[in-house]
Amino acid sequence: MSHMTVNTTVLDALIVGGGFGGIYQLKRLREEGFNVKFVDMASDYAGVWFWNRYPGARVDSDIPHYEFSDPELWRGWNWTQRFPGSAELRKYFSYVADKWELRKDTLFNTYISKAVWSQEANRWEIESKDGKTFVARYLLLNTGFAAKRHTPDWKGIHKFGGLWIHPSFWPAKEPDLKGKKIAVIGTGSTGVQLSQELSQVASEFVLFQRTPNTALPMKQVEYSGDTNEISEDRYNQVFKGRNASFGGFDYNFYPRDTFSDDPETRRGFYENLWSQGDFKFWLGNYRDMIFKEDANREAYNFWKDKVRSRVKDPRLQEILAPEKKPYAFGCKRVSLENGFYEIFNQSNVSLVDVNATPIVEVTERGIKTTEKEWEFDVVVCATGFDAITGGLKDIDINGVSGLKLADKWEIGAKTYLGMAVAGFPNMFFTYGPQAPTALCNGPTCAECQGEFIVNLMKHMYSHGLDSVEACRDAENEWVAKVRDFANATLLPSTKSWYMGDNIPGKPRECLIYLGGVPTYTKTLQDCTESGFEGRVFRNDGGNEAAKLVLIKTPFLAKNAVLDVMWPFGDRRRRGIREKAESTGARLEELVQVLGNLATSSRALNRWNKEKAAVQKAILVYVVLGLKSGQSLMQILDAQLGALKVDDDASTDI
Repeated sequence: MSHMTVNTTVLDALIVGGGFGGIYQLKRLREEGFNVKFVDMASDYAGVWFWNRYPGARVDSDIPHYEFSDPELWRGWNWTQRFPGSAELRKYFSYVADKWELRKDTLFNTYISKAVWSQEANRWEIESKDGKTFVARYLLLNTGFAAKRHTPDWKGIHKFGGLWIHPSFWPAKEPDLKGKKIAVIGTGSTGVQLSQELSQVASEFVLFQRTPNTALPMKQVEYSGDTNEISEDRYNQVFKGRNASFGGFDYNFYPRDTFSDDPETRRGFYENLWSQGDFKFWLGNYRDMIFKEDANREAYNFWKDKVRSRVKDPRLQEILAPEKKPYAFGCKRVSLENGFYEIFNQSNVSLVDVNATPIVEVTERGIKTTEKEWEFDVVVCATGFDAITGGLKDIDINGVSGLKLADKWEIGAKTYLGMAVAGFPNMFFTYGPQAPTALCNGPTCAECQGEFIVNLMKHMYSHGLDSVEACRDAENEWVAKVRDFANATLLPSTKSWYMGDNIPGKPRECLIYLGGVPTYTKTLQDCTESGFEGRVFRNDGGNEAAKLVLIKTPFLAKNAVLDVMWPFGDRRRRGIREKAESTGARLEELVQVLGNLATSSRALNRWNKEKAAVQKAILVYVVLGLKSGQSLMQILDAQLGALKVDDDASTDI
């Protein structure tokens, strides 16, 4: 990148994004002594809650799950609701920023538009839209899963003469909506929250629904706000338990199958979950609910009967809660509601099923369907986001050899552990694709992923390493694992943004790791304790020296064929690998030996002392040794000749 100047900010790490993930990383990396800055396109902290200012906006993870685990914070903060609204959440983020003294290392109103990896410098060169430039060893992206808004390309969308709003761009000056004719398009979480509020002030309110939302009762609780009404024991219970549950809460799926209980017992169990509110009926239900069709149908039927009992009009009952299950229950994002279904008993509220009467175009006066033209003063387009990958792909990120992240992910996302991508050294992201993300409580994810990144950066610093990159085979293995977890559930049977279905042309794939938080955190812990297997470490300017990743499995060891030989250049490296793979069974010996090399101080010392000889030994082994029958170590000894290396000396990696 050619726009670096004397005013360029030089850093150990640049953190992009102002929600839980970015704030946690800023705090922790400063504690570890890194030179780090934090940027966000907003004018204050809060991440998605800076933008979510629409009427009724509130979190659907309850307190104290939805806050940092730091006792210094929760002992000094008093919530006013079990499920806080967006204004209270913004106050909380401001409180955290002041407590942790974050503002001195923060740049607001800074939209990062481009990042280019410099192979020569082992640094990211980064630009913002307003011309700020940064050079950072690490690029840490915390754009979140709802960073890129989506509006369908309806005919005439710019003709509308009234007020057209996407909820994430809600006007800073609150519009006067009382007595207006208002439409909301979309019945996701945002559409549900908006409908509950706007239906109370509109003279005429119309909700356009494509897919029913299997919303659950929120069961809001009001607190005084004068004292912390949540006990210290409760806080300790939550923060101890949330890493041990599937979704990052302190409750889990019930360890019994649906039909292991008789109908009366099962009904009582469902009623108990329902009465507690929150996501209990979703993430605390029978363990087979999202795996088995009959178990899923049983849960849906209970939900359906509960909802239909709250709606008077039989026609609306069938649209909102059809007798025939429209999709696998719990496999689209479940929302929490507070009186949502009762609004359809109001005389000023209408419901349009766009499957029966699709939207044809937007007109100057309102919305035209195949049935009629509706006139509105205000249209709120709650049509969601290009979820999970959209915010990352929106930045022009250029990795090794100019590879663009958007191009690499054109036919599907590929990550390792849901945080790193092969070909993009020293770049990590949180709350992104192929991590627990939207099926995990946000702060839980922010802390476990953030701590992993901090530990990896500490490892790099203490071992004098300049760059780290995910191995391609490790990446492929992780993608396969994410796919296998998804295929074991009913999720792929359902069209949802979990699968990328809401964006035209987006690859259909499961974007969420469905192994649950305990399995995920254990994977991160094991990776850390192994010395970060599945990654290539390098120092001293890229091709001048290489450090092997710790490789503990034959699968990952296979990638060592490339990792050891990468200084040869792409064309020759490809030829060597093709030659090696064409030999069939003998490749397994190569894999085994290279796996041993990766943890052998003898081999690593030889590599450091005379890398060219080691490269040549591997080349000779692949091209000639397979025919001659010589082992790799025999050829290595011959190539090194008189070179004296202390076999017992240790070499850090």
